[in-house]
Amino acid sequence: MQKIIDRFISYVIIDTESDPNSDTTPSTAKQWDLANKLVEELKAMGMQDVTIDENAYIMATLPSNVVHEVPTIGFVSHFDTTPDFTGKDVNPQIIENYDGKDIVLNAEQNIILSPSYFEDLLLYKGQTLITTDGTTLLGADDKAGITEIMTAMEHLINHPEIKHGTIRVGFTPDEEIGRGAHKFDVEKFGADWAYTMDGSQIGELEYENFNAAGAKIIFKGKSVHPGYAKGKMINSMLLASQFISKLPENEVPEKTTGYEGFFHVHHLTGTLEETVLELIIRDHDKDIFEARKELIYKMAAEINYHYAQQFGEDICIAEINDQYYNMKEKVTPVFHIVEIAEKAMMELGIEPLIKPIRGGTDGSQLSYKGLPCPNIFAGGHNFHGKYEYVPVESMVKATEVIVKIAELTAQK
Repeated sequence: MQKIIDRFISYVIIDTESDPNSDTTPSTAKQWDLANKLVEELKAMGMQDVTIDENAYIMATLPSNVVHEVPTIGFVSHFDTTPDFTGKDVNPQIIENYDGKDIVLNAEQNIILSPSYFEDLLLYKGQTLITTDGTTLLGADDKAGITEIMTAMEHLINHPEIKHGTIRVGFTPDEEIGRGAHKFDVEKFGADWAYTMDGSQIGELEYENFNAAGAKIIFKGKSVHPGYAKGKMINSMLLASQFISKLPENEVPEKTTGYEGFFHVHHLTGTLEETVLELIIRDHDKDIFEARKELIYKMAAEINYHYAQQFGEDICIAEINDQYYNMKEKVTPVFHIVEIAEKAMMELGIEPLIKPIRGGTDGSQLSYKGLPCPNIFAGGHNFHGKYEYVPVESMVKATEVIVKIAELTAQK
């Protein structure tokens, strides 16, 4: 446990926030700080073929120690953290033997991590938790996954009596801004299949995820002196507000669960003459996903039709770009890779929680690039904010799952 704690903290104190407005890979130069550290650690522990390319994609190999033919498997995690909440100056707190009560993250600002609001905390009573200090995120998404992969590889190297085939390790930048797999060289990676260590609660095993798109809608207005504006002024901010009000009110993240999709408005900026609305569209069902996109276009068209005579041009411009698709289509034909992970958990006394991902991982894009890649728990909770925490025992179990998968895959 102490080795995992020390390793994890050494990663999260390095700021690796990604930037969606950057056109470089990685999107921020500071991601190189952790990337270079990981390369040196991989080499020091004895991994082979350790490489880092010009875009900070890291790959390494643990050679097979069996004589019979075994599929090459991979384990993948990302080292960036979300731009939605600061990951600078992370100051982790260690709570030993958690008593099931409120945890004061920051007394000065009265920031409390409470099981009355975050009920999952009670699952970990008596365990060791790592939390934030209430001013930053923690970075368990996905530095917990990196910690687990690194620790598992080190364990296999130090215990050659554990039989395994060739294992490939991959660490990526920019997953949090949807680009983690964009420049991942699947052919170079050379695995028959892989697992992302990027889930949450202990036991999670996921091979379904949302179909995802991002929408940007620009509203154009017309500025006229307010005293003489009747029949002439068009307020782009009010147009955006009206547009939002016409979206299905119950199809938002805070009112949906399971397989239910949603529209999520996440940015709105504007002036009287131009307002930009950004939202994401999510659904597990491909047909409903397409219908959601069509709804956006239809709403934009209705605005343009209404104002066509007055404005003389389109005043509502909708741009929608697909981001990733449901990996189920690519994983189902090779479902034994899910069954191996499920068996590994059961042999370790972990109850598998097979459920759809209400989001996406590198695994979804990798699956469509030819590398089937289900997702396994990394242990963290409340990602992307100051209430993030991870039980150390969950990271230990995730490490054991990696080792067990390697063992099971190598069995004749």
